Amino acid sequence: MGNQIDFITSKQKNMKTLIFLLSAALVFSACNSKSDKAKTEQDTASTIDSRSDTAKQTTSVSPVDFSIKGIVDNYLKLKNALTKDDAKSAAEAGNAIVADLNSLDASSLPADQKQNFLDIADDAKEHAEHIGDNASNIEHQREHFSILSKDVNDLLKTFPAGQKLYQDFCPMYNDGKGAIWLSETKEIKNPYYGSKMLTCGSVKKEL
Repeated sequence: MGNQIDFITSKQKNMKTLIFLLSAALVFSACNSKSDKAKTEQDTASTIDSRSDTAKQTTSVSPVDFSIKGIVDNYLKLKNALTKDDAKSAAEAGNAIVADLNSLDASSLPADQKQNFLDIADDAKEHAEHIGDNASNIEHQREHFSILSKDVNDLLKTFPAGQKLYQDFCPMYNDGKGAIWLSETKEIKNPYYGSKMLTCGSVKKEL
């Protein structure tokens, strides 16, 4: 009788163990299922984020896409022509600046940079046109050059020139009010007075 009771008790224990193992297996399977589902959702979200980042990269604008190098190069030609009292070459450089300004497409720029460029470009174009139209009047060219220099200087605050430049200052021009100009060298060669006072002025800062 005792052996029979022990057998039944042992059988019950085995059943309990089996039930426990089956329950654990079901829980483990359910956990794995939830984990796989979560991983799938995470992978899906990552894919969407990745596509979103790709779209952003496609529509973003790189500073390299917009350059004022041509304007700066022709401005320096204009400056050098005025230091040599060469009104004809100055006029040619002025016309080249007008062409550069007309050829630049600012539509790809961020809204604030685009508006900044257009505002400065409109003013710069007007003064470059005056310089280009006055190949026989160098003093008139120099008057407009002083304002054009401010415009180019303002452009450089937003759009790098891609080269080292110096901001120079003549304290005597414009009835002692002074005027700046930009140069590619530290050596002072004054475009406002040319051969009359070629070395008048000083370097104010490096750009």
